Amino acid sequence: MLKIKHEGTGNLFYATKESAGFDICANENTEIPPGEWRLVSTGLRIVESAGVGTLTIQGLPVMVLPEIQLRPRSGLAAKNGITILNAPSTIDADYRGEIKVNLINHSKVSFVVNAGDRIAQGVCALIFQADGIFVKDTERGSGGFGSTGTN
Repeated sequence: MLKIKHEGTGNLFYATKESAGFDICANENTEIPPGEWRLVSTGLRIVESAGVGTLTIQGLPVMVLPEIQLRPRSGLAAKNGITILNAPSTIDADYRGEIKVNLINHSKVSFVVNAGDRIAQGVCALIFQADGIFVKDTERGSGGFGSTGTN
């Protein structure tokens, strides 16, 4: 499981008892012109991950890892043409930097984001690493998008 820390504006919450995703709010004011995108601060970070382990499926060991997926809010997309550029975004369990949301404006008018506005949904999920794929020994830290390199 993941332990997260929120030092941002607004609250993290599930809208209903059966909501899969929790709402994530902007932690800054910004404007996104038509056709452009912005990394928007959330004040959210993973501070600890636990429960990483191995599960045996049909006699084979499978590595199980938690993640957070960032997903668009349907209302922002339908009403304003605002979505997440790299949706769904994967936030790996060992990432320790601030989680930022890469919003893009597909509309023909500028869109203003205010601190406290709900801009994305977070979904906690378990994933399985595929057997037979080499794992590089890259140190994960807080570098953000593209910080583990391109090759």
